[in-house]
Amino acid sequence: MRPLYLALRGTLIGPMIYYALKVLISAALIVLVSELAKRNSLLAALIASLPVTSLLAFVWLYWETGDAARVSSLSLDIFWLVIPSLVLFLALPLFLRMGWGFWISLLAAIIVTALCYGILFSLLRHLEVRA
Repeated sequence: MRPLYLALRGTLIGPMIYYALKVLISAALIVLVSELAKRNSLLAALIASLPVTSLLAFVWLYWETGDAARVSSLSLDIFWLVIPSLVLFLALPLFLRMGWGFWISLLAAIIVTALCYGILFSLLRHLEVRA
């Protein structure tokens, strides 16, 4: 079976349907996690912690390009960038427990995480690792 993208490529509305489908599937996962979090934060966290976004990106990229090397490169780049992103999940609860308001805590956690990204990029450049 040909991928939906290839089947619809020749039609005018095809790409619009394809992109709408990508958006709907991706958005449905976000809604699922946010709704589950209201009932069971551990289950929501489990789903959110799965690399579903990455898996979807791999599938979309491969379907659109057929290039496994691009998927491999994306996967390796994601690996390096997951490391500093973990800081957000430590910093946010820390700031909230310190009594900071939600929005200030979120902003501070984002800033700390961005600094960690900068440190990682500098380190990778210094070690001559392509990311």
